[in-house]
Amino acid sequence: MARERRPWAAAAAAAVLLVVSCVAAAPLQQHKHDRISGNNAAGGVLDDDPVGKLKVFVYEMPRKYNHNLLAKDSRCLSHMFAAEIFMHQFLLSSAVRTLDPEEADWFYTPVYTTCDLTPQGFPLPFRAPRIMRSAIKYVAATWPFWNRTEGADHFFLTPHDFGACFHYQEERAMERGILPLLRRATLVQTFGQRNHVCLQDGSITIPPYANPHKMQAHLINPGTPRSIFGRARASVWENFKDNPLFDISTEHPSTYYEDMQRAIFCLCPLGWAPWSPRLVEAVVFGCIPVIIADDIVLPFSDAIPWDDISVFVAEKDVPRLDSILTSIPLDDIIRRQRLLATDSVKQALLFHQPTRPGDAFHQILNGLARKLPHGKGVFLQPGEKVLDWNAGLENDLKPW
Repeated sequence: MARERRPWAAAAAAAVLLVVSCVAAAPLQQHKHDRISGNNAAGGVLDDDPVGKLKVFVYEMPRKYNHNLLAKDSRCLSHMFAAEIFMHQFLLSSAVRTLDPEEADWFYTPVYTTCDLTPQGFPLPFRAPRIMRSAIKYVAATWPFWNRTEGADHFFLTPHDFGACFHYQEERAMERGILPLLRRATLVQTFGQRNHVCLQDGSITIPPYANPHKMQAHLINPGTPRSIFGRARASVWENFKDNPLFDISTEHPSTYYEDMQRAIFCLCPLGWAPWSPRLVEAVVFGCIPVIIADDIVLPFSDAIPWDDISVFVAEKDVPRLDSILTSIPLDDIIRRQRLLATDSVKQALLFHQPTRPGDAFHQILNGLARKLPHGKGVFLQPGEKVLDWNAGLENDLKPW
């Protein structure tokens, strides 16, 4: 059964809230997160260098799986799922790439399933299962490496709303489940929610793509005073539209980025799918994320110290949001702001072009390196089969 969405999460309206003062109170309760992969303490691996720790072989695919899709509609370079494309470009020139598949730790199939766009530019995943199945079939028929593990030493970027469940509506995504042929592979995806059928064990949760150059162009003087501020959805409007501490608007102002830099807090509530780029924008602009998403798995949770840079508010406590935020002690706010100002934290959430040390590309590679060496059962015995090529929805089995 699909997870019930709160009314504030279902609404699309953005809201602005402004509170003018903070009042000291008891310290915040720490919110603990499940780790999806890795054994290092959060925050202790941000500066790891993946070079020398793994080798990746990039399959050379027919252009119809990537370049032609991008040429057909270049808008997929700018939406929140664009990491799928930029990861391919990054790996082609990365020092971890190997041209000898026999020495590879991981195999990567560059297929751009998020480039199937509506006329308005929104990614639709309806053809994605057929595209992905076709790509895997090509890989399995062309090289021997897929067949010896049935994908267990392969990773795929699947940054749709619900990852490799390939649907933007949660109920339908859960009905579909993860594409059967990907159930031994490592999935690198923006979706992460504990105990959800669309989150596979061993997945690496990454941030959505937010254009670094666009944010850089909107930087203001770092000495600009901050007020308590954030953006939220319907419940904030309903609960606080008449509260004198809040100045709320349903419009998306042209000064959005500048406003975030004048803010102490930026609200990051769960929506129809877990994240928009707002979480990334909040961190980059030094605005403490107020995370309202009880079951969320945060990006790079084995590396980024989310407990120390964010505030967590339970979904049931949204009506008390004003008192919660205004009761946070000033020294607690300052401590979180100082951690947010750390370059390594900001870099880890951004897909820079050209790449920079410690950025999101490197965090993905570090996540893959921490999964090595591959465990028992990765390599199959000759003739052994685990995956069923005939499993899945009838429409997904059609040729692409």
